[in-house]
Amino acid sequence: MNIVLWIVQIILAGMFGMAGFIKTFQTAKTHDMLPWAKNRSDAFVHFVGVSELLGALGMIFPLLTGILPWLTPLAAIGLALIQVLAIFTEHLPKKEYKVLPMNVVLMVLSLLIVLGRWAMFTAS
Repeated sequence: MNIVLWIVQIILAGMFGMAGFIKTFQTAKTHDMLPWAKNRSDAFVHFVGVSELLGALGMIFPLLTGILPWLTPLAAIGLALIQVLAIFTEHLPKKEYKVLPMNVVLMVLSLLIVLGRWAMFTAS
């Protein structure tokens, strides 16, 4: 189970890391690429990007280093929350149903990490 959790963590870190990097450091490109970003300020897009970057780092480094490893499931909660907010505040109201499957998959994978890592911490 630990190997599966690490694989999922690496996938999530990669996905959220890339998305967060673009939103944080290439805001103009984000406004062009993502319809939801066109109606949002640069500060909001930066906030989402930094949140995703921190979540991506939190997926890997606390558990890898053994320093505050309980931060990994908290990072996963944060990433799941980003997806819930994206679904209910952006995509559903704008009837952008084609992007919902990706949001749901990322949310479910994040929740898998929450449950899997929390279970490992409470079992030991």
